[in-house]
Amino acid sequence: MGLKKGTPDLLLFFTTLFLLAIGIVMVFSASYYDTLEKDPYFYLHKQLIWAALGFVVMLMMTRIDYFRLKPYINVIFGVAFVLLIVVLFFEPIKGAQRWLDLGFCKIQPSEIMKLSMVLFLAKELSKVGPRMKNLFTGVGPFLLLLGVVGGLIMKEPDLGTTLAIAGTTFVLLIAAGLRLGHFFVLSFSGVGIVIALILADPNRINRIIGYLDPWSHASKEGYQLINSLYALGSGGLFGMGLGNSRQKLDYLPEQNTDFIYAILGEELGFIGAFLVILLFCLLAWRGYRIALACPEIFGSFLAVGITTMIVLQAFINMGVVTGLLPITGIGLPFISYGGSSLLFSMIGVGILLNISRYCANP
Repeated sequence: MGLKKGTPDLLLFFTTLFLLAIGIVMVFSASYYDTLEKDPYFYLHKQLIWAALGFVVMLMMTRIDYFRLKPYINVIFGVAFVLLIVVLFFEPIKGAQRWLDLGFCKIQPSEIMKLSMVLFLAKELSKVGPRMKNLFTGVGPFLLLLGVVGGLIMKEPDLGTTLAIAGTTFVLLIAAGLRLGHFFVLSFSGVGIVIALILADPNRINRIIGYLDPWSHASKEGYQLINSLYALGSGGLFGMGLGNSRQKLDYLPEQNTDFIYAILGEELGFIGAFLVILLFCLLAWRGYRIALACPEIFGSFLAVGITTMIVLQAFINMGVVTGLLPITGIGLPFISYGGSSLLFSMIGVGILLNISRYCANP
């Protein structure tokens, strides 16, 4: 491409490593009690393996020029799409068909699709040009694609990931020049679709009931949120100390995955919880700065998409844990236990770091 290559964004690099380190410590702390009788290091060992793999792949992606990915994007997206279909034929785990059990590990196709969708949208939006002003010929095909992908993920079911992908797609469409009128049409339509999806499933309705008035449904729908708030409230300013959470002792479900932020707040207090928010804000700042400084449009869209994908998921998770949003079942990037999410988040950061090498002053 004739672009001059420089040094990757070190602030973004170390921010990611800091989040990863916090995640490894908190996964161990949050899961230790659950596996105490068998192997208290079970989740720690698995998370360390995924973290090491993710770190190596992140470094590799930092070295591979991002524009060299273009010829392979359709294939990557096609594989991710097929895996979304294949996973629906696997046995449910905890009532959901989200994981491909390969024996030695479990892979979550929706995590692969999140990054694949960003790659595909960045490539296609970089070519759409003035057609973006037309709702049907410009925006329409991307909405259709989102509908198909979102429909497959909802079959698992996984509303949280669907909303994260939809939100990222929406931000990319805005970056590509979505007209203001179309913005309002799509916003109202999106809200209507979310409401319809909630009303179509009694479990989602119960989650909304538990969200709106958890204390009146403390033993059922509101149980998880109440215990999450107890954890955060118990932490105070400085926390109860690392490893000293009470709510992880069989009170708070999913304490090492979707609700690990509550355990973090209980053990490290407001200061620790706020530090994590600052780190994600820092990641967002560096990511969007890279997008603005990128000298060509494909890399710019790619940086917007990857940054939004990570940061939006983080703030959805923290919003759920603090009671600002209804429970959706989505992890906290880099911190929650989960190999697929960690691996593909770090691949995304690796691509983002590579894009930063071509920016003059990100």
